[in-house]
Amino acid sequence: MSDEKALIAALQRGEQSALATVFELHADKIYRLAVRLLNDEQQADGVVQDTFLALIEHIDDFEGRASLATWLYRIAYNECMMRLRKAKPQADLYDDDDDVMPTCFVDWESIPELIVTSNEAVAQMEAAIAKLSPGLRAVFLLRDVEELSIRETAESLGISESAVKVRLHRARLALREQLAHYFEERVLE
Repeated sequence: MSDEKALIAALQRGEQSALATVFELHADKIYRLAVRLLNDEQQADGVVQDTFLALIEHIDDFEGRASLATWLYRIAYNECMMRLRKAKPQADLYDDDDDVMPTCFVDWESIPELIVTSNEAVAQMEAAIAKLSPGLRAVFLLRDVEELSIRETAESLGISESAVKVRLHRARLALREQLAHYFEERVLE
């Protein structure tokens, strides 16, 4: 943590090397989150740029209650949500897909790893993730893909830890349901 404090102090002094270090550490992760939330690489590039501009402009406001990475995710997430609202102002971006009850049951442990990791299966998974509402998708990506803790995910999204757990559960159920038929066919082959 002392390394992060030193990095933050260097950022507050305006040291370019500190900004380059932070960019190198976090830009790819922010880009991945943005491209998966927005489904648009060009928009995701803009989110990365706006996130780092906000870092430069507001580093003196950073209180250190969360990690720098969590703070940057929060900025990027808010930027993504703002862009989605502009694109679809009447859409409910926080729709939690209500209660998803599975209708197709597959024994996931019986699926050979070769099938699960195939290019076709990965494409199916990506498509299923893209169909999640932005609120569920953000929680799933931060927690299960980027491997942030429940606490870090909650701080990044500005929601409670219990809300993260509920949304993560709903996202996983929705993904299971969307992927069940695809994998059921592979198991029966």
